[in-house]
Amino acid sequence: MKTLKTIFAGFILTLLFLSTEPVKAQCAMCAANAETSHNSGNKQADGLNKGIMVLLAAPYLAIGAVGYLWYKRFRRKNIDINMRNEKLNLN
Repeated sequence: MKTLKTIFAGFILTLLFLSTEPVKAQCAMCAANAETSHNSGNKQADGLNKGIMVLLAAPYLAIGAVGYLWYKRFRRKNIDINMRNEKLNLN
């Protein structure tokens, strides 16, 4: 069952990475100014786009870090407990 979940999660992640589309993360006015300046040969539009992508990545990195810490803290460890096969007398 665990391998099935792992395979399913890998399949979903693969689909997410393969089904990406170009992102336009700008308002209409910023996009028009950036496009005009980029067509003029100005490099400021590239810096604007990269800055937006960096700001977009920060929440995903934070959620990933919290998820990793949560996984490390609450995962079950496969430890054998060697107990005697005798009945315990609790009285």
